[in-house]
Amino acid sequence: MALMITAECINCDVCEPQCPNGAISLGEQVYVIDPQQCTECVGHFDQPQCVLICPVACIPVNPQHVENHHTLWQKFLRLQAQ
Repeated sequence: MALMITAECINCDVCEPQCPNGAISLGEQVYVIDPQQCTECVGHFDQPQCVLICPVACIPVNPQHVENHHTLWQKFLRLQAQ
């Protein structure tokens, strides 16, 4: 499952540097997560780092990009090969 950042984001800038895949960037109004880059930190950490550090809890699972652990692991391997 890729994650997403909701409109509740306060643009505090703490999530972007925590992403080991570089999936988080500043969008037009709030930060956004690229679902092609997001592995929910699989391969790097036990839990998504952006979710752990977000002060307003605005990073849920993106219902349009539901992936299982195996798929996230394969994405991690693909990203590491690039």
